[in-house]
Amino acid sequence: MASVNAAEAVAGLALTFVLPGFALARATFPEWRFRGPNGAIHLLETLALSLFGSVAITVILGFGLLNSPVGFGVNWSDPVLFELLAGVTLVGLAAAVLRGAFAAVPPSGPVLEPEGEKERPFETIRVLEGLKAEERRLRHRLRVLPRDAPERPRVEADLEQVLAQEARTVAAREGELNAA
Repeated sequence: MASVNAAEAVAGLALTFVLPGFALARATFPEWRFRGPNGAIHLLETLALSLFGSVAITVILGFGLLNSPVGFGVNWSDPVLFELLAGVTLVGLAAAVLRGAFAAVPPSGPVLEPEGEKERPFETIRVLEGLKAEERRLRHRLRVLPRDAPERPRVEADLEQVLAQEARTVAAREGELNAA
């Protein structure tokens, strides 16, 4: 077996256990940020997806190589698996960048559809959580915008609309509870 230097070992371990899963996790959930109220949860979820996703991708690609005419030599001198893992990582990172995973302002998350009258309290909570997320996004946008930016008044108006919608939603739900 050929000797392995430290750089090859680190690159091999990163490609086997971290990078492909991280790239695909960021491409799948571009709205997750590692700061803020849910930052620790999103970081932990991303780390878990990175580890388990990378191992799963490595196993699937290794199995595919074993059953291919190219063949697969299980040693460090046969870089086919690592080339494939690097390709998966690059494709995942490109998709993550295109979906806005590394942008200063995160993309909005998925829209949750209401599930009926029995879900009314939970629907209100989901709506309020969505409005709070939009409020945080807009407040962040205001913090990073220069004071003389031409789009600042539009962002401030959007923030006022979101705050008004939050107040209307809370008032409507309180009215329903008082009527019942």
